[in-house]
Amino acid sequence: MADAKWGMVIDVDKCTGCQACVVACQSENNVPINTEDIFNQRRAIEWIRVERYWEGEFPDVKARFIPVLCQHCDDAPCEPVCPVFATYHNNEGMNVQIYNRCIGTRFCANNCPYHVRYFNFWEPEWPDTLTHQLNPDVTVRSRGIMEKCTFCVQRIRRTSREADRDGREIEDGARELSPACVNSCPTSALVWGDFNNKNSKVSNLAEKEMSHNGSHHGRGYKMMENLGTSPNVIYLKKIDKHAKETVAHE
Repeated sequence: MADAKWGMVIDVDKCTGCQACVVACQSENNVPINTEDIFNQRRAIEWIRVERYWEGEFPDVKARFIPVLCQHCDDAPCEPVCPVFATYHNNEGMNVQIYNRCIGTRFCANNCPYHVRYFNFWEPEWPDTLTHQLNPDVTVRSRGIMEKCTFCVQRIRRTSREADRDGREIEDGARELSPACVNSCPTSALVWGDFNNKNSKVSNLAEKEMSHNGSHHGRGYKMMENLGTSPNVIYLKKIDKHAKETVAHE
């Protein structure tokens, strides 16, 4: 799996804003519970969030949804500002966070244009009824460090080890390998896989929907791609047959 380049394609047209990906991520990665007072202090932690936008005027109003997570940029602005090298880009296309090296300067969060890095202001606590639901494969992060989406790297490592042990190939789109958000999406809006595998679904979507040689022939785009961060997350535009076409005048 060393030659893999993990990435995601998100079809905004399929997203219903149900928040299933958010709940699955919270459970899989031992993300602390966000209470009302934490939200009011603007210190909530969500490794993936679904942003909602309203389009139009009443009564013709439409809700638009877009899931936002770490973009795992190839030229990530969060990486060079870390004084202790707690975040770096590995050889599998992922932006990695080393928790026990982080000293909590928050430089990376300040440099991230997508606002997907979070600082742990408190020691995480769970009610007694939820203590047995914590994932033993994921570290419970302590107070004073940065955390963010990891593409559920623990699944990649576990599945790779088991595949090597059993002498088998890992199928594209395998649930055991995919991040929790991808497996939980009821509309399959999130597609995850290896961009270097030309036969993978995510690679085929990227090839089909992204522009080539300056000619745009699909719905694909990257969030704030004008910043030059080279994200490994591709979005597909929403399809709206009732949207007004913009006519360019010479």
